Amino acid sequence: MKIAVASSNGTDVSSHFGRSGCFVVFTVENGTITAQELRNNPHGQGGCQCRGTRHGDQPHNHAQIVDALRDCQIVLCGGIGRKAAQELEAVGVRPIVIQPTGSARQVVEAYLGGNIETREEFGCNH
Repeated sequence: MKIAVASSNGTDVSSHFGRSGCFVVFTVENGTITAQELRNNPHGQGGCQCRGTRHGDQPHNHAQIVDALRDCQIVLCGGIGRKAAQELEAVGVRPIVIQPTGSARQVVEAYLGGNIETREEFGCNH
């Protein structure tokens, strides 16, 4: 299984999925982290500007991020807009909103141990 964590700097959890600079992707086998890799956020390198329905001069979507995370089963982040969450879910990736504290590795370990508080609501406050 692969778990991605939205990150602003490759270490800490980002408070916003679309504006994260990158994603730390962990490979998990038998409940243990066995590998870690860093993937850049292809969606304008963290420049998601979800105002209205357009992104710059193009209709707004998250296809590049979804493609970059398509092999993951879970994405942990501090916040995510409803549309981005729906686009991930459509390809079988489960977005989970968490309190963005600690390192990416710490939140994955907490998630695996069942020791992380999650929120069911999605929303974008920008």
